[in-house]
Amino acid sequence: MEMKLHNRVLQLADSNCRRSCACGIFPTSLVLCMMFFMGSVLIAQDYPEKLPKWGINNSMPNSVSNKCENRCRAHGSEALPEGIVVTSSNLNMRPLWGFPEKIKDLKRSLLTVAVGVKQKDLVNKMVEKFLSNGFIVMLFHYDGVVDEWKDFTWCDQVIHVVAINQTKWWFAKRFLHPDIVAEYDYIFIWDEDLGVEDFNPQRYLETVKREGLEISQPALDGSKSEVHHKITVRGRRSDVHRRIFKYSGSGEKCDENSTAPPCTGWIEVMAPVFTREAWRCVWYMIQNDLIHAWGLDMRLGYCAQGDRTKNVGVVDSDYIVHLGLPTLGANETDKDQLAQHNADLLFATRATPPMGDNDSEPEKLTTTTEEPPISKLAPSPMPPPINPRIEL
Repeated sequence: MEMKLHNRVLQLADSNCRRSCACGIFPTSLVLCMMFFMGSVLIAQDYPEKLPKWGINNSMPNSVSNKCENRCRAHGSEALPEGIVVTSSNLNMRPLWGFPEKIKDLKRSLLTVAVGVKQKDLVNKMVEKFLSNGFIVMLFHYDGVVDEWKDFTWCDQVIHVVAINQTKWWFAKRFLHPDIVAEYDYIFIWDEDLGVEDFNPQRYLETVKREGLEISQPALDGSKSEVHHKITVRGRRSDVHRRIFKYSGSGEKCDENSTAPPCTGWIEVMAPVFTREAWRCVWYMIQNDLIHAWGLDMRLGYCAQGDRTKNVGVVDSDYIVHLGLPTLGANETDKDQLAQHNADLLFATRATPPMGDNDSEPEKLTTTTEEPPISKLAPSPMPPPINPRIEL
């Protein structure tokens, strides 16, 4: 009896010993595995070139690492060494020979204009003013004429792009990709029929920066301009206005509760100015078949980088004149119709005093006439476009 009890005790003791050993071995093994894993990762980072010599396969960490790195790389650059990948460019000219001179003041803004030789005098004043304020200038020649611009001393300082009978939005979609203009803080995409006597580019940029405007335009001189929408007319009580108030008359009413165009968060597309971030969004919005872009102005608020009632505005402190000249190959019939439209527009504009010209509170003008519509002229028949060429 005592012998059986003694054997039983020994069996229990032996079982407890084995169990305790197993319990001790498991955490020890786990710690060793973790130490091995961490050590291998550190070795792979410090000595990647020696791993094959040691007979260690490092394919899995590399594949994970490559996926993480390639996710942030531009498509097509995955095979290149990271140090030589450049994801953006600019429009600065480079000399054919030797080293480029060091640029003391990097040009941070870009002016682009769709031009025809018939308006060269207007464009000359515009280009001279912007070049003297440190802008890069790019001209889109829709009439194919470049040689006649060589009379101006600045001709070789600007970039010339040529394509027959194409609008500025056609050019912008194809030559102003966001990665190409990524180094510029502001992009101006203007028409050619604008007077800039009372416009200062640097002062304008100071205003839009201070006001936080992502999308903007200079106000129009109401006494000299062809005006399509009252919100674009210059006010006199502040540097910037972001809305108008319209309590009577036909058409949509505008009050302090309005949150959509044409009451607030809206500009026209004759002289838009975009920040780099806003232009990246707008460029994707522009479709390949866009021509005159009528209606695009109603959608620009999507790219305001936030609240369009705050980030979209009209700058009153620096203003321009919109002459409304017929351009881009308009035929005689179109010109007659446009002249009649402009006459009606002028009558309607005189019937209602321009906002801010004769009113002490320009943003709260109560209009009594309907806003003149944008011209509904059909675009002129266009010849087949030639292959575009770029001339520097």
